[in-house]
Amino acid sequence: MTTRTNSAKWMGTRWQINVQKDGQRKSFYSSKPGRTGQREANAKADKWLETGVAPTSMRVEEAYALWYATQQQTTGEGNCQNIASRWRQWIGPNIGRKKLSNLTEQDLQNVVNKAHAAGLSKKTLACICADMRALCKFCRASRLSTFNPEGLHIPAGARLKGKKILQPADLLTLFNVGTTLYKGKTVQDDYINAYRFQVLTGLRPGELVGLQWNDIHGNTVQVQRAINVRGEVTRGKNENAVRSFVLSTMARRVLDEQRKITGDAGSVFCIMREKTYYSRWKAYCKANGLTPCSLYELRHTFVSVVKTLPAGEVKGLVGHSQDMDTFGVYGHTLTGEAEATAEAVNGTFLKLLNNA
Repeated sequence: MTTRTNSAKWMGTRWQINVQKDGQRKSFYSSKPGRTGQREANAKADKWLETGVAPTSMRVEEAYALWYATQQQTTGEGNCQNIASRWRQWIGPNIGRKKLSNLTEQDLQNVVNKAHAAGLSKKTLACICADMRALCKFCRASRLSTFNPEGLHIPAGARLKGKKILQPADLLTLFNVGTTLYKGKTVQDDYINAYRFQVLTGLRPGELVGLQWNDIHGNTVQVQRAINVRGEVTRGKNENAVRSFVLSTMARRVLDEQRKITGDAGSVFCIMREKTYYSRWKAYCKANGLTPCSLYELRHTFVSVVKTLPAGEVKGLVGHSQDMDTFGVYGHTLTGEAEATAEAVNGTFLKLLNNA
């Protein structure tokens, strides 16, 4: 820390002090008369010397524009569009015009509280909090501010949005009926193996669409890409999305059936767009009387079915563990631990289907 060795001087209309740090020279001022103004100018200089942050009139919306540019450089278009939407609807209208230097934790908490009062889900509130924390972190790293909203939180009354899952009777239909309706006629559903595989593995829709035959090595599946709704190839939702797991016997059989249809090169399920996949899934549900649910809720179905297994095993399978080591997971496969998990998953599904 650089220590100030001088004091502000009265320049006729205001107090001024010149200080230098790491070869950079700055001047700080105060127009208040008397020793109050001198102390204010000195305090501004001391703050810069201690933190490198100079008093600024920059507003939150200006800092946001700088931060958002870094997001565009480092994340996908889909993520950026979600960030921009939350800014337009909630963050910008409430704190965009505030000066960074005047921003308080309560200002940020008020944004979250208003969104909660409007009925937004707990997940959306968490995303709003994450955006504002990331913005503040960027400002600290850029020496625009020292503000750190450590106490920002989601209101206790917030609830997760209700999810639908396939019930046992639905699963019995899914694994026994492979037809759908097309123009009023009963036909074989080309994506039936995709539906079944997603339920049996808990893959995200984009991960299933992006799955290639060369990602499958014996009984091991390596999840290393996803294709989002805009057709972008990404590394997945987060750092835990890249993972590997061993197939259960049922999942292996589904892949064997799919291989007979497509061969073992290129895309496993030959799904060109997630939108098309979802449209076909909805048609299948309607034709066969299944509980209507989204493709992502097939993943929730998987987690619900295997919830009696140890949490650590399930998190590894679906890519949820915050501390997951991808190579470590693959290592468990070699030592036999992943095979045991795969068979436990298989047994759980068989038990459910036999009792349906």
